[in-house]
Amino acid sequence: MDTTTTVIVVAVVVVLLIVAVAALLAARRNKAHRREQAAEVRAEAAAHTGTISSTREELAVAESRADMARAEAERAEREAAEARRELDMDRAIQEDRLREADAIDPDVDQRADDYEPRLDQVEGYEQEQGKHRTT
Repeated sequence: MDTTTTVIVVAVVVVLLIVAVAALLAARRNKAHRREQAAEVRAEAAAHTGTISSTREELAVAESRADMARAEAERAEREAAEARRELDMDRAIQEDRLREADAIDPDVDQRADDYEPRLDQVEGYEQEQGKHRTT
């Protein structure tokens, strides 16, 4: 090998070493920068903890209100069902009494195919049913 070739080989090796060292330093700087970015993101996440706590409290309050509303709705539904049963019983009693009255009334034929208890003669019937019947 002559001197020129040796100088070129040494220069290439030196340049390659410089490039390798520069790449290594750049990678280290990049890692350091990414560590800083990660620390910033973690700090932002930690700052968000207060918002999460507040939202968690809002959720607890909303769930509590929903539970109370469900309980109230269930209670109201039970009351409505009881009132419905009472109304059905009252109507059944009324119909029994009307059938008894129709059985006594000589003008009513209970055996007729179109027989129905005569509700039109019950006081207040029109208001409850929202209509008028005539005989």
